Amino acid sequence: MLTRKHGIEGKNPFGNAAELFDTLDADAAMKVAMVAGDVTLVLDDTGTILDAAYDPSEFPDFENWVGTNWIETVTSESRTKIMEMLAAARRGEVQHWRQVNHPSRDGDVPIRYAVLSVNGGEHRIAFGRDLRDSGRLQARLLQVQQSLERDYMRMRQLEARYRMLFEQSAEPVFVVEAQTLRIREANAAAHSLIGARAGALQGKKLLTLLDKNSRDPMQTIVGAALTSNTLSPISVRLLKPARAVSASIAGFTQDRGQFLLVRLVPTGEGEGEQPSSPVLNLLEDMPDAFVIADAQMELVNANHAFVEMVQAASVDQVRGRHLSDWIGRPGIDLELIEGQIAQHGAARNVSTVLRSAGHTAEGEPVELSAVQSSGEDGLFAFVIRPIGRRLRDLPPGSEDLPRSVEQLTDLVGRMSLKDIVRESTDLIERLCIEAALSYTSDNRASAAEILGLSRQSLYSKLHRYGLGNLPVDPD
Repeated sequence: MLTRKHGIEGKNPFGNAAELFDTLDADAAMKVAMVAGDVTLVLDDTGTILDAAYDPSEFPDFENWVGTNWIETVTSESRTKIMEMLAAARRGEVQHWRQVNHPSRDGDVPIRYAVLSVNGGEHRIAFGRDLRDSGRLQARLLQVQQSLERDYMRMRQLEARYRMLFEQSAEPVFVVEAQTLRIREANAAAHSLIGARAGALQGKKLLTLLDKNSRDPMQTIVGAALTSNTLSPISVRLLKPARAVSASIAGFTQDRGQFLLVRLVPTGEGEGEQPSSPVLNLLEDMPDAFVIADAQMELVNANHAFVEMVQAASVDQVRGRHLSDWIGRPGIDLELIEGQIAQHGAARNVSTVLRSAGHTAEGEPVELSAVQSSGEDGLFAFVIRPIGRRLRDLPPGSEDLPRSVEQLTDLVGRMSLKDIVRESTDLIERLCIEAALSYTSDNRASAAEILGLSRQSLYSKLHRYGLGNLPVDPD
């Protein structure tokens, strides 16, 4: 692209210009002018083209320009630039390159010009540089950039699909650095297998998760996995929880580093397996949600009713997550429940809300009872019963709204301040309507007048608060 460095402003002039160029003949001057531009125009003071030099094969539409005013050869938006360049040349100002467009059969031809005065100001010479090659280069650069952006988007989409497949897999999978055996990534099933919270395994060494007697066999198969892809799974034992798993390992290279894809599949043996029992079967089939959480309130197990209430795909999808992801307001309700359990040994019929997966707004009203097992790291057991449907099934009546300040303050801890304020507004509005009806001996027209309401608005509010089926008063 042409810039100011292609002009004469700021450049060091020739030291012996008079001696070098004084004898410059017309033929040499013509050649210098032709070399200086792809298109060279000789103009008079009015801008009429007296002569022109250009390559007809490159500019076939520039024929018959001699005798035409320069301003007539450009597009309408470029005419102002022509006039400014000619005016600057008359004043003897140093010229900068200005781009103009010449119309042609194949579209506009962009040319950048600089104008100089010669022959004592009698004539002007316009030196033009063809910008089509620069435009094609810019278009090519833009195409390459767009292609790179499309490739980047495809890579992001592939990464997103890989991440979803990795996280949703029911099989425990680890990505491990081959040299250090340090865990780079682990999916949700892997955390569930080890009994760790989400993200806790990243950075730990794989061998620390295994029983001491299983570390040497694992080290051996790791070395073999880097040279062969036909290894058979081996049986190893986890350290905690103590159970047997089948380990399958495959090696791969990425970013000039060697990694291992490790799959640990439970074999159904070991101390961690719990035999099936009628009690466990009943808990799984009970209609109310049943949840077991550890001392940090992270979910250990849950029955089918809870999985369905939070709209999860399976219990593996919720295992290891904090209960505050679903129950109550984060940092408030669960702490209150823990305090009740610590003080009274149990929490009974606590009103709260249960949110489904991915929702942080209002949830479904539920009643919750909880108890904690003995021991320093005792487990919590929760029974969660939805009450929203039961409340919706109750007929409207005078008990739907709180009737006193005491009843309103009882809502603290069960409802947000915004909801309590809305309940307070409804309570005041209802009490005022009841007082107006009593004052007017149930004359609804008079009651609407003293309340400053239209009859239709009053009838709507009467219906809203369940004060009877109210026909329209006759005129």
